[in-house]
Amino acid sequence: MRYANFWTRFAASLIDGIILYILGAIAGFMIGFVYGLTTGTSEGAALLGGIAGLLVGWLYYALMESSPQQATLGKQAMGIVVTDENGDRISFGKATGRHFGKFISSIILLIGYIMAAFTEKRQALHDMMAGTLVVKK
Repeated sequence: MRYANFWTRFAASLIDGIILYILGAIAGFMIGFVYGLTTGTSEGAALLGGIAGLLVGWLYYALMESSPQQATLGKQAMGIVVTDENGDRISFGKATGRHFGKFISSIILLIGYIMAAFTEKRQALHDMMAGTLVVKK
């Protein structure tokens, strides 16, 4: 297996970030619009939008990385996939664990992400926690 390097993963993450920003803006607008129409106020819409954003992000990563493509749109564009440590497709549960593990990689000053540049198998902290690898297709 050829492990994906830090910069390839970073580029894929940027692409995914742009996609999720656009999806989030559309979902946020729709939720806010419907919420405003049904309640007559915008109070509470931000909380609802935040919850929707978390759900959209989780489902985007978990569904796509556990799919037959084994990759988000950003990873597909960069020619990389997520596998288990044997090179097999990961389950939805493992993809979910990997996604929420990114919160830990983030809150420690992004060190969990930076680890991918220095570990033998180019694993970030969330990859180690979930038992996954990001490899070139």
